[in-house]
Amino acid sequence: MQVPGQGAFVRALLPVHLTGGHSFRFGVWVSISSADLQHASSVWWEDDYVGLAFEGVLANGIGPWNLLGGSVRLKVLDKDQLPYCVSSSDDALHDLLTLTWPRDEFFAVLCSPTA
Repeated sequence: MQVPGQGAFVRALLPVHLTGGHSFRFGVWVSISSADLQHASSVWWEDDYVGLAFEGVLANGIGPWNLLGGSVRLKVLDKDQLPYCVSSSDDALHDLLTLTWPRDEFFAVLCSPTA
């Protein structure tokens, strides 16, 4: 999506690993370059979509975490899904992506009235 005066954005999935083999995926908007948006648009329905990778920054907040503007690397892992957030140089976002979180505590924090 290209928003005049705001930039280029793509939807992505941000996976969180939880105990017990569970996972949770946030749907997020990621700000990307116009060139990356044009390239992604040109291959979105093609075979070249799988493996597509690019960099961006989170364009929306996620629950109680202050991750807005965190850098993130996106990669298409499945032809039938949105790109996934796969890594980040931002410490808090890196931890959210790579650590395994206690399932019950994660949902308690996520569903708290202050989240």
